[in-house]
Amino acid sequence: MHDLLRLRTTPALFFAAAGVILLFVVATILFTEPLSAATGAASQWLMVNLGWFYILGVTLFLLFLIYMAASRFGRVKLGPDDEAPEHSNVTWFAMLFAAGIGSILMFWGVAEPVSHFGAPPRGASLGIEPESGAAAVDALNFAMYHFTFHTWAIFTLPALCFAYFIHKRNLPPRVSSIFQPLLGKRIHGPVGKLIDVVAIIGTVFGVAVSIGLGVLQINGGLSQLFGIPENAGWQLIIIGVVTLIAMISVGLGLERGIKVLSNINIVAAVGLLLFVLVAGGATLYALKGTIESFGTYIFSLPELAFWNDTLGDTGWQNTWTVFYWAWTITWSPFVGIFIARISRGRTIRQFVIGVLAVPSLFSVVWFGIFGWASMDIELNGSGGLVERVVDDGDIPGALFELLSHYPGAWLVSVIAIAVVIVFFITSLDSAALVIDTMANGHEDFNPLGQRLFWALAVGLITATLLVFSGEGGLEALQSISILIGLPFFVIAFFQMYALRRALREDAGELPAMRTREWRRVLPPEEFIRRMRRGSSDRYEYADPADAVTRPQPRTEVPVMRDPYVDAVPHGRRRPRRSVTLAGRTGSRRLPARTPEEAPVRERLPLDDVEPHED
Repeated sequence: MHDLLRLRTTPALFFAAAGVILLFVVATILFTEPLSAATGAASQWLMVNLGWFYILGVTLFLLFLIYMAASRFGRVKLGPDDEAPEHSNVTWFAMLFAAGIGSILMFWGVAEPVSHFGAPPRGASLGIEPESGAAAVDALNFAMYHFTFHTWAIFTLPALCFAYFIHKRNLPPRVSSIFQPLLGKRIHGPVGKLIDVVAIIGTVFGVAVSIGLGVLQINGGLSQLFGIPENAGWQLIIIGVVTLIAMISVGLGLERGIKVLSNINIVAAVGLLLFVLVAGGATLYALKGTIESFGTYIFSLPELAFWNDTLGDTGWQNTWTVFYWAWTITWSPFVGIFIARISRGRTIRQFVIGVLAVPSLFSVVWFGIFGWASMDIELNGSGGLVERVVDDGDIPGALFELLSHYPGAWLVSVIAIAVVIVFFITSLDSAALVIDTMANGHEDFNPLGQRLFWALAVGLITATLLVFSGEGGLEALQSISILIGLPFFVIAFFQMYALRRALREDAGELPAMRTREWRRVLPPEEFIRRMRRGSSDRYEYADPADAVTRPQPRTEVPVMRDPYVDAVPHGRRRPRRSVTLAGRTGSRRLPARTPEEAPVRERLPLDDVEPHED
């Protein structure tokens, strides 16, 4: 069948993953109620009993990445040692932004702060009143916690693993390649294939959840602007149209499709951000609030990173934080391989700082400006956001409710819908390319039909979850995310071990640190006693020649040589340079003769010591 369809992939992976996807679609349509009840009950059990595991896991991922960037492995280049980065910093960041996080910011930029402002997560335990100043501060804390360093740690960890094993060890662009230090050649066996099938299926579902949120937002915007009803029929139309456009972009390839759309979209998103900052009349308020919120977030980060709602036990964290982490990690293989592919030539330190810090800081600015613009409307303006988002539960319409308070609201809302659509297209385009790469095991030419199939599969899963799941759209997306995310969390811990083990194998072990040795220092009085009495005294003293009264080295500073510098060819002189720390800092070297060879008076100026009667 593989040859009959003119495919160029690994048949076991392609047909297994495709079969599970099609089986899920058929089973959901035929057995809607039983399957919905089963997934709902399973996800609820995981949230209640393993929510702490999701919280702890993401924090450990972040700490591990900081360690990798700060350690000696941070200088390791992801690719040949003499290769320059493939893309410029600006283009690199634009492609990072459009790989999927852009649609998240568009959906939650207003909805998240407003939701927590109207219903504070820690209101009962900390006594925070809804719609108060304290609620605004805590709302921005949680919004930044959910969409900055922790979210990007989930993306950065597999991306770093992919980049190392793909570009450094030249392994196939698959999740199983990360396990090569553990499995060896068995990455091509049944265990490796099982890992890849799970990764492909999870990635399809994770991207479908992200796109499903975009569909809900597009439908909400069209409903507000044109009166289009928010129902399953229109959501199917939106999915069909945008999937078709994404398939056209897939056919154009990375350079003419994703890269061009990414550069256009980052400009449009920044333009929308600046419009909200300037046109609302609260520019100074938003700027001051953004800077203040970043400070309070950094101050609260250690607490939030380990907070599990133990005392309150309200269940809030299960439907927000746990959902976010589980959902994000399901499509981390897609984002990871995509980021790894565009990051060839960068060092691990550059990679971690770029992928972890730069998008996180952009998210801080995004949530700060949109969040404080929303707070200004609620605290100092006419309000209306809390009623629509919290009271009516219209989370997808939060952005358009905010824009309705700005001049030219209709036109700006149309532009915002266009930005969401382009983010939808770039996410689906990138996902189809990456999933096809995972199934093939190489990045060479592949038949266009394979990539189109994966784009169609993601669109089909999105439609199934939103329309045929038997639950509300957002609830269905949450349930499936939490279920699919669990095996990915378990895999991530093995990824950390495998990456560090591979780096230690390839970079080698550093020798133990050596330092110069120092002589024993005695008080001058005791030194004189020992010099005068010698061995005839009833006390057993150490050799007086081994003691001094002033700190004095016994040996020279060890010479540190660069292990990567080739030996100097015979007949050529090595360049003269200071290789010791003392030489580099201008410290005086020891005299040529050793202290043992010097007379006692040179080692101890007895004239400077007051005489003792004994």
